[in-house]
Amino acid sequence: MNTGSTPTIGKTRFNRRASSLQNTSTKRKIRITPLDTTILVVLAGMFGFIAYKAATGLNYHWNWAVIPQFLIRYDTEAQSWVPGLLMHGLFTTIRLSLWSGLFAIILGTFVGLMRVSPRLFRRQLATTYVGLIRNTPPLVLIFVFYFFVGDQIMTLLHVNEAIYALSPEAQEVLGWFFGPMSRFSQFLSALVTLTLFEAAYIAEIVRAGIESIESGQWEAASGTGMSRTKAMMYVILPQAIQRMLPALAGQFISIIKDSTIVSVISIEELTFQAQQLMTTTYRSFEIWTLVLVMYFVLTFLCSMVVRKLELTLQREP
Repeated sequence: MNTGSTPTIGKTRFNRRASSLQNTSTKRKIRITPLDTTILVVLAGMFGFIAYKAATGLNYHWNWAVIPQFLIRYDTEAQSWVPGLLMHGLFTTIRLSLWSGLFAIILGTFVGLMRVSPRLFRRQLATTYVGLIRNTPPLVLIFVFYFFVGDQIMTLLHVNEAIYALSPEAQEVLGWFFGPMSRFSQFLSALVTLTLFEAAYIAEIVRAGIESIESGQWEAASGTGMSRTKAMMYVILPQAIQRMLPALAGQFISIIKDSTIVSVISIEELTFQAQQLMTTTYRSFEIWTLVLVMYFVLTFLCSMVVRKLELTLQREP
């Protein structure tokens, strides 16, 4: 019986705990350098100068009092508060971004796996798709898929007729997920375009994440008798996902920002609603300033959620 092992184990655990606490305190310590202070002062001065010139140098009469009604207004017929035009646009932006992000992750992961496939045909097919999409302007893709998907495929499949044949309750439920059914073909065209466009970038993120895993992980999985598919699913991908999270977060934020281009096919998202309000109210600065803040809040919240998820995964053993 080895009685001397207990103090050694206890000492080892104590050292690990002390090291963990030291690392935690080091991470929580925030140091502000003179360079940070200088940058903050310069940025504050720039914003202050821009605000001063906008308030005094422009021949423009600011009127923020008309803005709240575009966020929320009181409907006299319904006798309740209802979302304004900008809030409707924000909801459409969120719907489009969520659906596009979901399908882009699925398609991008599939294409990314093809990019690292040992079979040449799969690699070449995925490389062709990624190269073609990434070197095509998204605005061109929007028009191509709008006239092809919206006019040809939707008409061939009689999708609009099937939607209009649904009960009002079913159309209302679909409206919660996809917006007004009267513009479903435009929404679907925008969804397909954003999905294909963003999936090409996500595929590269997935490929880079998989290739960043050490070759010893593949060898260890193979040594236990795992096939390549099982090794990818149970060993490689779980490690790669944690490394891919920051890049995927940035790509999802890019989806939110790229959704502005679908306003050219009359998708009533946030940018489209802002353009409509600007032409009717002539409150250009107020409207676009508010839209800027709304986009920033939306993307910042997404960044915080992904950061929280990343920290949670790092704490897991």
